[in-house]
Amino acid sequence: MLERKTHLDSLAVSLLLACCLFWGLQQLLIKTTVGEVPPLWQAALRFIGATVLLWVWCAARGVRLFERDGSLRGGVLAGVLFAAEFSCIYLGLRDTTASRLTVFLYTSPFIVAVLMPRISRAETLNRIQWAGLVIAFVSVAVAFSEGFTGETTTRQLRGDALALAAGTLWGLTTVVIRATKMSTLSAEKTLFYQVGVTSLVAPLLSWLLGESWSLSYSPYAWGSLAAQTVIGAFASYLAWMWLLRHYPATQMSSFTFLTPVFALVFGVALLNEPLTLQLVLALCGVAAGIVMVNRKKA
Repeated sequence: MLERKTHLDSLAVSLLLACCLFWGLQQLLIKTTVGEVPPLWQAALRFIGATVLLWVWCAARGVRLFERDGSLRGGVLAGVLFAAEFSCIYLGLRDTTASRLTVFLYTSPFIVAVLMPRISRAETLNRIQWAGLVIAFVSVAVAFSEGFTGETTTRQLRGDALALAAGTLWGLTTVVIRATKMSTLSAEKTLFYQVGVTSLVAPLLSWLLGESWSLSYSPYAWGSLAAQTVIGAFASYLAWMWLLRHYPATQMSSFTFLTPVFALVFGVALLNEPLTLQLVLALCGVAAGIVMVNRKKA
């Protein structure tokens, strides 16, 4: 039987903080590379590269990816949900602002918090934990509130709907992993289903949208793609899948609220964007919310 812990320990917290830090930086990398490498083609290169890396990693470590273990149905479903999430994100960015999309995307932890107790009663949040989740979400909304000023167009609403769909799909992917045979798989095989399916879907969608394909890019663009592939789509996602096998998904999901706030912090540190009181309060609010969600139940 797989041993699943009831709370996050120092190892889990350290890994989650490292993942969220990089995911925040990755948002900056995507933003500064998209002018040279179209967004879906960028995603395609990232996930194709991650699939190859994961395959090599598994071959070197003797991890079996293709043995029959009853996980095919759940694995393909998780892969489709994962690919659909990224498709909605990139399509949503064509119609709405990054600020609005971020707020709607991070409804994902609520999906996990609502559905996970149906799988494991130990994942049920109490009132204080729910309050912490709400505080963290509101803090993110405050940090990105400038995207909601001015008139809202029909096109923006379509983008918002795609962002909300992406958040829902993200949450459902987590739930499917925990509710199916995938919950007992190795982290490598769990991730392989997801990056493998996405590496097939992303190029197709990029082609259908008429993005230009090329491999002739600047050293910065290739460095950005390498970091997104090796650290982002491979190492950090592999760590996340391992964490999902051993720790409560509801408590883990609360940490993802740090990602967009970290992205703003990196903007201040690396792009000389202004450090505002709004950002400081948002970071404090998210931190407080995470502490409330992860406090031990009496």
